[in-house]
Amino acid sequence: MKWLLLIVLCVPQVVWGGEAKPLAEDPVAEVRLKHLAVELRCLVCQNQTLADSNAPLAEDLRREVREMIAKNMSDQEIIDFLVQRYGDFVLYRPPVKATTTLLWIGPFLLLAGGAAALGLVLKRRRQAVTDVPITDEDHRRVEQLLSQGEKRS
Repeated sequence: MKWLLLIVLCVPQVVWGGEAKPLAEDPVAEVRLKHLAVELRCLVCQNQTLADSNAPLAEDLRREVREMIAKNMSDQEIIDFLVQRYGDFVLYRPPVKATTTLLWIGPFLLLAGGAAALGLVLKRRRQAVTDVPITDEDHRRVEQLLSQGEKRS
């Protein structure tokens, strides 16, 4: 009986489900939007492009880009507008300039610093390990301890 009630309640939702509407009336504009969305970063997700993100802000930015495309703005004008509004951070691949230099060379500096630190640790470890010669007294002491261990077993 519960299953029948569940089916009856779900049927109206299936009936009201319509076809997916196209995102843009103009397929050329949609292609431009997809091209731009790959080049722009979602401001909320930070590691996703505007095309990949499902965040509400990303949907708003896609809608805004769609409106700018409808106003016949060029791709560069759209990008310039978004950079002016949100800064270089909105670009998925920010340009190389004075303010983004650390962004571009930072990973290489961290890698070089890590390699230098590893080299220092290995060098110190190698210097700390020294060979200590075993004397005859040490051999006798080991034999004594081993023989005492055998007696206890």
